Amino acid sequence: MNFSPPRRLLAVPVYLLLLLVAPDAALHAQQAPYDVFPPADPPYYRVRYEPSKEAGELSFGVNYTAWIPPDLKTVRGVIVHQHGCGEGSCKSGLTGAYDLHWQALAKKHNCALLAPAYEQPEKADCQMWCDPRNGSSAAFLTALVDLGAKSEHPELAEVPWALWGHSGGGHWAGGMVLMHPERVAAAWLRSGVPQLKENSDRPTIKAHTLPDAALKVPLMCNLGTKEGVSVKNDRFSGVWPANEAFFSEVRSKGGLVGVAVDPLTAHECGNQRYLAIPWLDVCLTARLPKRSGEPLNAMPADDVWLAVPTGFEARPATKFSGDPLNAGWLPNAAFARAWMQYVKDTNLPDTTPPPAPTNLHVDGNRLHWECEADLESGLAGFIIERDGALLANLPETPKNPFGRPLFQNLQYSDTPSQPLVPLQFTDATTEPGAAHTYRVIAVNSAGSKSEPSETAKTN
Repeated sequence: MNFSPPRRLLAVPVYLLLLLVAPDAALHAQQAPYDVFPPADPPYYRVRYEPSKEAGELSFGVNYTAWIPPDLKTVRGVIVHQHGCGEGSCKSGLTGAYDLHWQALAKKHNCALLAPAYEQPEKADCQMWCDPRNGSSAAFLTALVDLGAKSEHPELAEVPWALWGHSGGGHWAGGMVLMHPERVAAAWLRSGVPQLKENSDRPTIKAHTLPDAALKVPLMCNLGTKEGVSVKNDRFSGVWPANEAFFSEVRSKGGLVGVAVDPLTAHECGNQRYLAIPWLDVCLTARLPKRSGEPLNAMPADDVWLAVPTGFEARPATKFSGDPLNAGWLPNAAFARAWMQYVKDTNLPDTTPPPAPTNLHVDGNRLHWECEADLESGLAGFIIERDGALLANLPETPKNPFGRPLFQNLQYSDTPSQPLVPLQFTDATTEPGAAHTYRVIAVNSAGSKSEPSETAKTN
């Protein structure tokens, strides 16, 4: 399936370079490692576009997978989870729409959750997709129309966006804000920002212009302290100078932009989702219009807090003693408190229990159930009870190499590992034909437990 982006989005025709670097990727569809992804049966929907050889069009193949909350009548917005550059990150985008934690945010706001997966060969120029002017903006707009038709939600083509991006994905998300500010409710830029001025050290990266409308879009620049804040000579030490320049340019003009420095990480995503999801929750709550087709609401200005970008303390704007246009913008007191905890140790508290599992049933010795993730803290695992006693913890030892342990685990670009972990458990210790009663309890990443599910008995 090919698309024809508008010719006005011109780019340097470097698709010939792609043919030299990775001819198979340019000439044949679905080459490894991009040919392995979960099925897209409703409520999941997927479209794929072949790479284009036309100047100004997207020179990489791309999949767009969307999850739409079941039984939703009208989609109010699209939450985009955008991976970074390179084969590993691009491959990880294939599972972004399947993340239970991000789905909880989408469901709360009646939004679709959409994850692109660009098929960029490892040594190819990432700018050919992460700069949206090189065809990825047009491809994204085309995908919204096609996904809308597939899902019978044509409003997908018109509703606002909330954008999250990592590394090159942050560059892309920020670029989309600058190109389409009237469509973006908020954007979270993890370890990557668009460039607003030409940089002779990076001549292949073209500068964007900063329209006045983009100053009204809430933005958060989020990066690891080892990306140039506290560590100055690491591989990713240039991330902070780029973020600092972007922040200063936007904030000096009154833009609604903040900085959140992760004190534990370098370029990996770490525990950022425990601040990113509350950030987008605040912004979506404030900005999404009540009726489809209406413009985005302005962010409220009556409870704004400010903070030194690399500092640890935030204050109400009315009590901030420095220049407010040098300070990071935070939308309200509740988020400011979360920000202060995050920049200290990322250990955001959560005293509320997660949702209880539902629809538990037993087929032989196998249990199946459904469960939504906790909006604040995600889903770390489950407690399986048999006949009122502990049977097992699932997983036995939760893992996550990049942050708090999670049931779905995480890849480098903040997406679930493959193969996706099913919501099921096999009781290998029961005797054939034995009668048992089971319950399942959800546990979030802060250690809080849900109410037990309804009981289910063996057949």
